[in-house]
Amino acid sequence: MAENLTISTGNKVEIYHTLIPQIKNIIKDETDLIANLANITAAIHETFKHLWVGFYIVKESHNNSNTNKESLVLAPFQGPLACTRIHKGKGVCGIAWETGNIQIVPNVDLFPGHIACSSRSRSEIVVPIKNTANQVWAVLDIDSEHINTFDEIDALYLQQICELINKE
Repeated sequence: MAENLTISTGNKVEIYHTLIPQIKNIIKDETDLIANLANITAAIHETFKHLWVGFYIVKESHNNSNTNKESLVLAPFQGPLACTRIHKGKGVCGIAWETGNIQIVPNVDLFPGHIACSSRSRSEIVVPIKNTANQVWAVLDIDSEHINTFDEIDALYLQQICELINKE
């Protein structure tokens, strides 16, 4: 079944008010996490035309010393090639994972330890996604080619979108 997306031409709040019910409708009957993450990234990317929109999921990784350590692993996204793994506390995504707090970065060049997957990225927002035990299991990462793209309005509505993703 083909999905259609209606894109509002109003202000940022009006755009989110048009987008969120559509995302709810797209994912309401689908139980596959990856399919839902893919459609959410596509909907956000198509609506806002950001440089990069995607998810990273916390996964156990096996390193050469036979010790298990978790990292954020690339999941569905829209945009240029991305970093495949990010460690806890590293870059904007790793800080969001470590702290459990939304990270709004007006200028990535001024963020200590920023991981530049694309040299075109100028600002970024990362929203941690938590399970019912309040543990971060994934993050939504969005990069813009423009400085000061993201603000508290984006944080509020992107968090609402992330809360639509059910994972125990």
